[in-house]
Amino acid sequence: MAGTYVDGFVFSVPKTKKTQYKKLAKEAAAIWKQCGALDYKECRITDATPEYITFTFPKMAKAKPDEDVWFSYIVYESKAHRKSVNAKAMKYFEDKYGDNMPMPFDMKRFAYGGFVVEVAM
Repeated sequence: MAGTYVDGFVFSVPKTKKTQYKKLAKEAAAIWKQCGALDYKECRITDATPEYITFTFPKMAKAKPDEDVWFSYIVYESKAHRKSVNAKAMKYFEDKYGDNMPMPFDMKRFAYGGFVVEVAM
């Protein structure tokens, strides 16, 4: 996969808000791609307790029994490209929602990081 910079996110979404979240995620994916992101993925956990692993994503995300953990990522050409793409995408959402963007999950348990791609095949 092309790209040298990735934004990654881990968070918990209440199962009752899955449809609402997916609607928002589809809009976000379209906007980020329109603004120049190389790839955009939203992934819902299906193997939450793999054998021999003690610190799982649900534990990290402090997921409640009625929540699913999601891992999402966006791929960019570079960190500078990410800055440019994010500025355009965030302007779209600020113009559309102002300070009232609906977030169907607890932002206090939303984890984010920007990563340099070190190995790619």
